Amino acid sequence: MKHAPTSLRAPTLGESLIPVVCLVVFLAGSVLNLNDLPELAVITPLLRALASIPYFGDVLHASIPVQLPLVAATVVASIMAKRVGLRWRDIHESYLRGIKLSLGAVLILLVVGMLIGVWIASGVVPLMIVWGLKLLSPGAFLFVTCLICAIVSVVTGSSWTTAGTVGVALIGVGQGLGVPMPMVAGAIISGAYFGDKMSPLSDTTNLAPGVAGAELFEHVKHMLFTTGPSLVIALGLYWLLGLRFGEGTIEAGSIDEMIRGMSAGYTLSGWLVVPPLVVLVLVIARVPALPSLVAGVVVGGVMASVLQGSTLSDLLITSYDGFVSETGVAAVDDLLTRGGMSSMYGTVGIILCAMCYGGVMERSGMLERIAGAILGLAKSRGGLVGATLATSMGINLVASDQYLSIVVPGRMYRGAYAKRGLHPKNLSRCLEDGGTITSPLIPWNSCGAYMFATLGVFPLAYLPFAFLNLLNPLISLLYGFTGWTMAPADPVDDEEEE
Repeated sequence: MKHAPTSLRAPTLGESLIPVVCLVVFLAGSVLNLNDLPELAVITPLLRALASIPYFGDVLHASIPVQLPLVAATVVASIMAKRVGLRWRDIHESYLRGIKLSLGAVLILLVVGMLIGVWIASGVVPLMIVWGLKLLSPGAFLFVTCLICAIVSVVTGSSWTTAGTVGVALIGVGQGLGVPMPMVAGAIISGAYFGDKMSPLSDTTNLAPGVAGAELFEHVKHMLFTTGPSLVIALGLYWLLGLRFGEGTIEAGSIDEMIRGMSAGYTLSGWLVVPPLVVLVLVIARVPALPSLVAGVVVGGVMASVLQGSTLSDLLITSYDGFVSETGVAAVDDLLTRGGMSSMYGTVGIILCAMCYGGVMERSGMLERIAGAILGLAKSRGGLVGATLATSMGINLVASDQYLSIVVPGRMYRGAYAKRGLHPKNLSRCLEDGGTITSPLIPWNSCGAYMFATLGVFPLAYLPFAFLNLLNPLISLLYGFTGWTMAPADPVDDEEEE
């Protein structure tokens, strides 16, 4: 039996913007809790007026899970998709396609939850924290954290692996040193995403030149002009920020108490460096992230059995429910009670809901219509760069997927860069400057949700301190308007375009 042909038409800009506006409004109602931030109602007349509206005002005084606004926005997007002629069957398939794109991230997220629980139970994370507390000073901590994560992420090519391994340990060290968690998370994110952009092992570093039509190593070298200065400035800012956490600001007794608590609760052997080294070696050997992390869980479980006396049933329960610390030292127990596959379920829900929304926005053509309108405003070289950056950021915000933020504008703007006589590596650089780098700053983006679940800090809290991620798009935009480092197309590129 044949299905009736669909009468799909191109959506108007107004129709395309309705789901976006609804998403922003719904999410704002979820994020802005006036019970937690009562000063907002005082300084913002609009919020005060909205809080007085029956039913809606209740939302502003409650903690609404992010998943529900995403579901509501998906409903609005689906209604608009039906309006432009998409069948319910097609809408449903767009949900499934979006979810399929995110399944790799979901699997990694679940394994990272297991990894955190098992590595705490085995003593891997406590050992790293103890070493960090002994070796790092509060004043240099943010600088060193960013630098360590930058090195590890370049070697591994993965911001997620970096955050899920050394990032977890550094969060613990920062907490022990008394450095605010949003600052620590911001330094981790900055370093992790430096490597996510610059490493030839990174998936986004390979995806961007592939979409734009550039060569991989040309793309990497061209990104040094924007990402290199961003890292240098970020490191300088972390050094200056760390000056307020001098040696005299932290009570040595509290650090000693944490070290004693972990040393008493665990057998802290040098053999505990083996699980992180196994993961590092496997990732460098180009083994995919999922089996590398699973290997880390297995080796960590062996260490927990041999060194800490954990039974198989203990490890299985820890892998699912997380580790519960019972050292008797409150600061240590608060720090080490975490992890487990089940701790990631809320984040998985955010990713699935967000990808349903992004899937229907792309399938209906509304995403492309918005991007096309932005391109129409680009009247100059700087405008074109700004349009590329804005589109990549917007797709991160709306479609909640890092890969779509590279693929969609890359596909749309490739011809525009060629017409302006610009080398494809300019486009590939802008795609990463706007897409890759901003993805962890958005709570409902798959990257932001992952970092929240892994580091335990809400993205909007660490956003002001993710200096590299904030500086990189601004430097790229500056180059676009000034022409600095904007490479012209060579004759070979012109012939291929013809």
